[in-house]
Amino acid sequence: MSQLLKVESVNTYVEYVGAEVLHPLVGVIHFDELSNVHSSLNNYGVYGLFMQKSFPENLIYGVINYEASDDSLVAVAPGQLGGIPDDGNTISLSGWVLLFHPDFIRGTELERKMSTYHFFSYTANEALRLEPEEKDVLIRIIEQIRYELKNNANDPHLNDIVRVSIQLVLEYCNRFYARQINKEAMGNHHVLSRFQDLLEQYYKENRQRKLGLPTVKYCARELFLSSNYFGDIIKNATGDTASHYIRNFVIERAKSLLVSGMTVSQAADELGYDYSSHFTRTFKNVTGALPSQFCLRQNH
Repeated sequence: MSQLLKVESVNTYVEYVGAEVLHPLVGVIHFDELSNVHSSLNNYGVYGLFMQKSFPENLIYGVINYEASDDSLVAVAPGQLGGIPDDGNTISLSGWVLLFHPDFIRGTELERKMSTYHFFSYTANEALRLEPEEKDVLIRIIEQIRYELKNNANDPHLNDIVRVSIQLVLEYCNRFYARQINKEAMGNHHVLSRFQDLLEQYYKENRQRKLGLPTVKYCARELFLSSNYFGDIIKNATGDTASHYIRNFVIERAKSLLVSGMTVSQAADELGYDYSSHFTRTFKNVTGALPSQFCLRQNH
């Protein structure tokens, strides 16, 4: 693998592609104004939104190849890996990039909200696909951010204005993300059936013996989705969380085991619980009755 470009500051990447340095903690790049650039495999220490007309082939995100469609948006966060290793050749890119360092939002309301922007945890199947009018909205705001950085560098209100503008970009992205999630939930109910099949197969193959109770992370990975994205699809489709869906599936299975004559301890072990007390507590939280009480009701 080619040497990583450690993007510990926004201007590491800004200078790498030959764009203008505008601020120590915020960068805006318009690739259309630049000559061909060398690609790079980046280890990000900053937040970034890459909105391009078309992304190069063989784009890497984490440890997988990332296929981003035209007019989509790729979001990266500190600690993530992405890009294309430099092979010595230059490439032509088109579109915009907005970068900002975590220090720029440190201690602000925006920092506290960053965990709610799930589009920063996309995997290969989950690029934020932009409608033309959505792309136009984001470009207008990013252009305004660049204008402020270029023309009001000494204004004491600059940083506050730019933070508000960045949050506006992220809120619009959240709206577009919700639109995409709703579309997935309404038009792709096969995700639910695959989820159900996966849980049934989990126990059919006795995976609980090795892995314990099924988890959201496991199911998302098996369905080639990130945990956040998978959870949002299930929440929009069912009105409940993916973890609750799994919990209810397990408890329904527990009822069948108890009715078949298994003891509480045997049922807990069969389902993948480490402790029967954990099983008993979960069963009561879901059904309102202890497993032993449930068995008594079924026998009367």
